Amino acid sequence: MKVKLLYIIILLGFVSKIQAQEVLTLEDAVKIALENNYEIRISKNELNIDKTNVTAGNAGMLPKIGANVVDNNSIQNTTQTRSDGTINKLNNAKNNSLVYGVGLDWTVFDGFKMFAKHDQLKAVQKLGEAELKLTVITKISDVTSTYYDLVQQQQQLSALDSTLVISNQRVTLAQNRFTIGKASKLEVLNAQVDLNTDTTTYLKQKELYANTKTLLNQMLARDIKTDFKVVDVIAVDDKLLLPELISLAEKQNPQLEAQVLNKKIAELQLKQVKADRYPVISVNSAYNFNESESSLGFVTQSSSKGLNYGFTATLNLFDGFNQRRNEKVAKLLIDNANIAIEQQNQTLQATLTTSYQTYLTNLELMKLEQKNESIAKQNLDITLEKYRIGTITTIEVRTAQLNYLNAKVRNSNAQFQAKLSEISLKELAGNMSF
Repeated sequence: MKVKLLYIIILLGFVSKIQAQEVLTLEDAVKIALENNYEIRISKNELNIDKTNVTAGNAGMLPKIGANVVDNNSIQNTTQTRSDGTINKLNNAKNNSLVYGVGLDWTVFDGFKMFAKHDQLKAVQKLGEAELKLTVITKISDVTSTYYDLVQQQQQLSALDSTLVISNQRVTLAQNRFTIGKASKLEVLNAQVDLNTDTTTYLKQKELYANTKTLLNQMLARDIKTDFKVVDVIAVDDKLLLPELISLAEKQNPQLEAQVLNKKIAELQLKQVKADRYPVISVNSAYNFNESESSLGFVTQSSSKGLNYGFTATLNLFDGFNQRRNEKVAKLLIDNANIAIEQQNQTLQATLTTSYQTYLTNLELMKLEQKNESIAKQNLDITLEKYRIGTITTIEVRTAQLNYLNAKVRNSNAQFQAKLSEISLKELAGNMSF
């Protein structure tokens, strides 16, 4: 009776809790993750940094304008001997000079390095967009996988709940049969042990279900204690085709896209290195004010103001062959970028091919397990009916009961594995969207 009471309390508590929970759809979960997930938010900020860096000034195209003030003062004991032999002395002679003004410095030609730098900054921004896309796709994939893991666990809880109902009925029937003398005490004890075993399994599955909900809340970056239930359906897309997936991956896989952009950045870096072979021409101008005072000397006070202007041209004639070395290194980096693209493309196709084969196998297993569950259900119904009229043993009932439970669990797991295969293929194709 204590075990029955425990079971009833667990069941009623679980049912009432589900009724009070919010229903979290997959679309809502993805939306929350896109808004809240910490890694996505960090990746967005990193992209904003890349966007902010794309300016003409950061590329060195714009002039630099600065203001300056120089004030020098001195107090000295001064002795001056003039050419006619006259000697002038003055203790604590004060001298000061003040120079202030505005100056401009502008590099007007640097072998087109500034233009290559600007294009490189744009390429880095596109790389940031690819990295954000990769982060978003990865997180959507993780959220989707965890969501359907919860669906699977919720289905298994339902299966275990059905098993508890049957086990409880067995205990009641065995007790009634024992009371009227048609069954031994051993049959009652066996039924009781099976009920206890099923209750333990149910509690463990409930714990796993609660922990997985906490994990999903963490992915959604919301209160980990938020309670919810998921939509109890696993719909698998069985129409995916390998050629279409490969074509999509070649166009929009973010990892492959990132490798292509890395090559572009390396090519622009080579342009900047080659620009060092050309002269650098800068123009400069300034408007300055100059004032000075002296307690002793031919000129005791002077002031001036005016415009200064000119240009500077520099050309590297010899730098210890560093220019040649830098260009060689830059070309090797481009070669490495090409190799990385080829490697990523081959890895992508190989992974898609193997994942697609797993996807096809899981689809077949899913169909098979659906049939097995239907057969196991029919077998259980017939077995229970025979047990009620006393024509079969309790061992046969338990076998049919476990067969049905295992069939439901395998069917749920087969659907989940097929869904994981679908998610993996869409993630590789860069097509995780809702």
